[in-house]
Amino acid sequence: MAPIIIDKRYCGPPNSGNGGYVCGRLARHISGDAEVTLRAPTPLDTALDTVATDDGTWELRDGARVVATARAASVELARVERTSLPEARAAALLALFEPHEHPLPHCFVCGPARAQGDGLRVFAGRLSRHAPVPVLAATWTPDPNLAAEDGLVAPEFLWSALDCPTGFACNCDPQSGGFDKTPLLLGRMSARIEARPRPRDACIITAWPTGRDGRKRTAEAALHDEGGKLLAVARTTWIAVDRDVQLGRG
Repeated sequence: MAPIIIDKRYCGPPNSGNGGYVCGRLARHISGDAEVTLRAPTPLDTALDTVATDDGTWELRDGARVVATARAASVELARVERTSLPEARAAALLALFEPHEHPLPHCFVCGPARAQGDGLRVFAGRLSRHAPVPVLAATWTPDPNLAAEDGLVAPEFLWSALDCPTGFACNCDPQSGGFDKTPLLLGRMSARIEARPRPRDACIITAWPTGRDGRKRTAEAALHDEGGKLLAVARTTWIAVDRDVQLGRG
C-alpha cells in the first residue's frame, strides 16, 4: 500500500495536518460512510503507512506510532440545517474572529492568511435568523486544483471544508448562545458524502453545536450546493486543550 504524505500545504496547526483533510485521506480506504479517530498530531511531509487490521479498520502510522484509525460507520444526523447562498455570504462577513485574532491563521481550511486557490478560505459566521440557537454558515467555492481524476472535487476536501466550521460551532454554547475562544483540536470525525461538486461550484456550509461533556465538545455540519442539494454531512468531536498543545508545543 502506497504511503500517505500530508503536504505542508494541508496544515491545520503550524506543524501538523488539518484534521479534516487527514481524516478524508484515510477515509478513502473505507467504502461509504466512515469514522476517523485522530490519535496524535499528523506530521507533515512525512511518509505515513496505511495498514489494514484484522477487524476491518485502517490505521495511519508514523513508524510504530498510530496517528489515526478509520472504520465504516453509519452517519445519520437528527436534523440538517440549511440556508441560502446570500444568507451564508452574509454570515461569513460576521466571522467569529478578526483576521489578526485568528488562532490558526495559516490553517488550510479556515486560515485568513492563505491565498485564494491555496487554502479553502472557509470563514464561518453566525446566522442571525437562528438566534438564540447558534448555527454557523459559510460559503465555499472549490478551486480547480482540488479536482480528482474524474473532474469532481476530491472527497478529502469535502471532509476538510466540514471540519473547521464544526470547531467554531463547538465554541458556541448550545444553552446560552454565547461564544468562547477555547483552543480545540479535532479528535474524531464521521462523514457521509452523497455527491461531490465540480470546481467553481458555489457551496454552502452550515454547522451547529450538539453538546459538551467535560473537555469534549461535539458538533455537526452539512454541505449543500447553491440549489439546496445535500452533498455531505459530518459529525465531529473536538477536545479542549491548552494553547501550546493546539500549536504543537506541548
